[in-house]
Amino acid sequence: MKKQRRVILIAAIIAIGIGINPSTVSAEAKTDSGSGTVKFTGEHPKEIVDPENPSKPVNPGTSPSTDGPLRFDFVPKLNFWSNEISDKDQTYFANAQLFLDGTGARGNFVQISDYRENKSGWSLQVRQETQLRNETTKNKELKGAVISFDQSWTNSINDSTYAPIVSKEVIHINNIGETYDLAQAKAGTGEGTWAIIFGATIDNDQKRKDTLSPRIDPKGQPILDPEFNNQPVYQNNAVSLTVPGKIKKDPVQYETVLTWVLSELP
Repeated sequence: MKKQRRVILIAAIIAIGIGINPSTVSAEAKTDSGSGTVKFTGEHPKEIVDPENPSKPVNPGTSPSTDGPLRFDFVPKLNFWSNEISDKDQTYFANAQLFLDGTGARGNFVQISDYRENKSGWSLQVRQETQLRNETTKNKELKGAVISFDQSWTNSINDSTYAPIVSKEVIHINNIGETYDLAQAKAGTGEGTWAIIFGATIDNDQKRKDTLSPRIDPKGQPILDPEFNNQPVYQNNAVSLTVPGKIKKDPVQYETVLTWVLSELP
């Protein structure tokens, strides 16, 4: 900014000089050239934005991220809520993403930034490292449980012509340890900051299907999340967990690890 202000100041002095001494204008015209430079240091700032309104910064709380010109800015923490044990096949939905700044609930999303000079493209994948497990209980594993991602779309302040491509099919993680493709930015696309979103609210401006609905307690009252300033909790039907009824389950919390993989394209 200081160098920009200097350029403006020099231009003003030249204009005043011509007015004070018009005789210099009538002399033989002479020209010369100079140069102007500006230098920026450091990385592009890491900022999480509203996936449905990407010009607005938001605060989704803490999340794993990476550094560098090609990086993860945000990845979701999936919570499939507390559910009654059932001997029938069941599908459970993840909590939608909440924010600490009053932003409404959103579909679960990954945010990626690419500020490399070569613009070679990138790919986003996900891998489930273990089945949902709890080592402290009798029935330690939810055998046959499957996490799925649906209703994928992308959003950015950048031109949609350069958007990464997302899968139009539902991604079912049927094989533990296998890597599944979620999005790909071909060479020349995916530059800047992009959200890869699963599901949407009714207010989204891309006419995406509304996948969010409020969680209600047995008395019909909205369930509130104390970790997000007691905001109402929503479920997101675009991210699901199916659990076979035939497997034995205990009244405990089962957990797994999802590894998100961001790779440069050759």
